Amino acid sequence: MIVMGVFLMIVTWRLAKDAEGWAPRLMVAGALMLGLGYSLLMPLYEAGKIERYHPAAALQDPAIALACHAVKLVVMNTGWLVFGLGLSMHVGMFRLPAAKKAAKPQTISGHESVA
Repeated sequence: MIVMGVFLMIVTWRLAKDAEGWAPRLMVAGALMLGLGYSLLMPLYEAGKIERYHPAAALQDPAIALACHAVKLVVMNTGWLVFGLGLSMHVGMFRLPAAKKAAKPQTISGHESVA
């Protein structure tokens, strides 16, 4: 998971290097959130350093466990949302298609030609 988080940040940084506007900002912000989640939060959660919530566990504080779980969920889900929004802006998904102009008939000395 750590490698995936770092790889995502590096690829996004290279992709956003030459772009302009809000798209690269959103991509990099989302990738940083996902990198934090995959490189730090998920390994700590799997290693047991961040408490898991279990209703039968009497030794843990349920407020701390739920707060840690909420932070993990918010960081990861917001990261995917912001990264996806930036990526879709980068590829032009939200651009409006250019309106096609009707071709004007050519005129010969003030008269319309028959085509």
